Amino acid sequence: MNQYKSFGETVSGYSIPVLNNREIRAAAGIMFLSALISLVLILSVGNFVPVKYVLSVFVIEFSMRLFINPRYAPLLIIGRFIVSNQNPEYVGAAQKKFAWYIGFVISSMMFFLLVVLNAYSPITAFACLICLILMFFESAFGICLGCKLYGILKKEKAQYCPGEICDVKQKQDIQKISGNQWFVLLGVVGVLVLLSVSFKNNIMAKPHNLFPEKKYENK
Repeated sequence: MNQYKSFGETVSGYSIPVLNNREIRAAAGIMFLSALISLVLILSVGNFVPVKYVLSVFVIEFSMRLFINPRYAPLLIIGRFIVSNQNPEYVGAAQKKFAWYIGFVISSMMFFLLVVLNAYSPITAFACLICLILMFFESAFGICLGCKLYGILKKEKAQYCPGEICDVKQKQDIQKISGNQWFVLLGVVGVLVLLSVSFKNNIMAKPHNLFPEKKYENK
């Protein structure tokens, strides 16, 4: 098989091609941060220029991953450099490929609308929200929602999922949430509700400058 067009790495001890999930999460974190900053610039000052460059990079990134080879995808290369001192966490390549097709479709659609047509709509807003959710779950929790969808749609069971979530197993004690912990969570929610009622006016009002500039009148 051509090394430039193969998908996934052959690693001793694994029966199928795999990828390093640590560098994938690092790349997802970079993508999430860049997309979030672009969104903030749009909402705050109406600047759409950064998001157009970000989308261009996303389309290139997913194209390289899917149609050439993941090892040559720019953001995965950066992710590999960042986590190069960490032990690899191998995951099945098949479910990642399926998840990346979802990212490719969404980013390509947004690229066409925002860059080619130079237009925005509720469609781009919704697609951006979906992208942020997918990338946040991947980078923050190590949960690949696209991989979970792969397991639902495909008959064969996904192998080597992050955190072994594809395998049915008994939770260890350190993974279980006790009644006291649930009580603390509910208590925090109660405090927030009480806060919203007690300080409703202050919460809804725009803050004033604690140290306002003094105006000097010319005499």
